[in-house]
Amino acid sequence: MRRDTICMHFLLFTLACAAIPAKSQERPAATFAPMEQWRLAVAGGDSAALERMFVTSPAPQIKGADEKPIAVQDEVNFWAGWKTKGLTDVRVEIAQEQDPQPKVHVVVAQVVMSVKTDEGVKRYYVGMAQAWAQVGETWKIVYVQRQDAARLKQPMENKDLYPASADAKAEIAEAVHRATGAHKRVLIVFGGNWCYDCHVLDEAFHSLEILPTLEKSFELVDVDIGQMDKNLDLAKQYDVPLDRGVPAIAVLESDGKLLFSQKRGEFEAARSMAPEDILDFLNKWKPIATKN
Repeated sequence: MRRDTICMHFLLFTLACAAIPAKSQERPAATFAPMEQWRLAVAGGDSAALERMFVTSPAPQIKGADEKPIAVQDEVNFWAGWKTKGLTDVRVEIAQEQDPQPKVHVVVAQVVMSVKTDEGVKRYYVGMAQAWAQVGETWKIVYVQRQDAARLKQPMENKDLYPASADAKAEIAEAVHRATGAHKRVLIVFGGNWCYDCHVLDEAFHSLEILPTLEKSFELVDVDIGQMDKNLDLAKQYDVPLDRGVPAIAVLESDGKLLFSQKRGEFEAARSMAPEDILDFLNKWKPIATKN
């Protein structure tokens, strides 16, 4: 993510973070009955049921990650279309629920979809905020803001990835010491708490798909660049051009020798990556196995 980029994904991220603790926790499923009906309609690819859930007058407000308006039919087609793509399961992980006024219910959530493909089951993640209003005896959707579908889980918690008090030089030295004894390499990630893609990458690193490979072969160090005014000497030392965006990665051998530094902003748009992309990178730079 470029420092001067305004990321609309942060709207959902900020809303979610405002209501949940920083510590990681299991996301609850929706308890709001209309939300469960919505989930079932998505799971079944039921376009008619989804369309009936929207208010008709006045027209609902539906926006994408770029803030551009989306027509009701296009929103319905987006969700119903997953069934024809091989959708096998849908979960709605709630980050926040509130009733800002009588007969209005707001949900901030991440929709997790499992899709069967020729390469196996793949997961897709869509962050969204929905506002429902009670119209007579029924609830109708009056507002939606939705992210694009992503292969990596989107951050829905307020995590302090880059504590202001951290001593990056000391943490790298300690990581090198641990790596030496464990025959690992050191993975340095430059970024900042303001960087949405840094949170996406960290979420991926701690996923069930990627964490075992990461823990087996690497010591991970997050280095805070502040507002592009902190630890710049370390970025220069490890030949990482921060003007290409963050997160930015360097890989060190177990003795601290630089093996790789990204030059083309390879992880700058982490939100558009897939788990396979990150695993390919980790497998490429993990230590070479020694023969007995």
